[in-house]
Amino acid sequence: MKKLQLQIVLLLCTLSVFGQKQRLTLGKQIFELHNVTGSIVKLEGKKVLKIERDLKALPFDVNNIEGTVDEPHYARLVGLEDFENGTIEVKMYSQLQDPLPYPGVAGFIGVYFRIKEDDSAFEGIYLRPRVGRSTKQFARNRAVQYISYPHAKFDTLRKSFPAGTYEGSAPVALNEWITMRIEVNGETAEMFINDMKYSSFIVEKMLGKHKVGGIGLYVDIGTIGYFRDLKVTKRQLAAPKKNGEKVDGI
Repeated sequence: MKKLQLQIVLLLCTLSVFGQKQRLTLGKQIFELHNVTGSIVKLEGKKVLKIERDLKALPFDVNNIEGTVDEPHYARLVGLEDFENGTIEVKMYSQLQDPLPYPGVAGFIGVYFRIKEDDSAFEGIYLRPRVGRSTKQFARNRAVQYISYPHAKFDTLRKSFPAGTYEGSAPVALNEWITMRIEVNGETAEMFINDMKYSSFIVEKMLGKHKVGGIGLYVDIGTIGYFRDLKVTKRQLAAPKKNGEKVDGI
């Protein structure tokens, strides 16, 4: 009888943890892994969060790229669920897996924000460092990507909007630290790279309907991502900037 009771207790304990997401602590921050594998490692003498997309949890289909990328594969910052407007800054380092699972891998790495609790909606800005310093301008113009999950992934945006509306260029590369700072304000977002005074990329109108949520660090297919020094500052909605003379076209 006691043995049976012990077996029942063990079974209940197993069921209580089954399905729970892994959590990792970096400094004072805790990250919950959503469809990524991860660990805390040392890179260049500093502790960092290392994550890779978990292809067992969320498979990739080369014949259905649009349907199986830009999904909820990220590390979520625990304890911050009410981000709407403000600044997100993080240092990122992107490497390619060897061998590559898909030849089009570009070192996809970035940030998700305003993440709904059940992962059903979020906004995102990420980089393709492999093409950031390409010798071809067309490729450089795709170094930065905005998405709005689930209805506005990269391919849908390319087909539905003029070129460059939700993609852009940035001076980034693989195998080096990149500081990404995103200024979120209402329907707009600006992205700054490293110590540049002016933004590299502007999202004039974000497309998501979910306006408040969590923050996450993102990688996609074939990418090993390292992150450190995540800083989030919440602010009230700011008045529109005055940029002087408006020039829409030349």
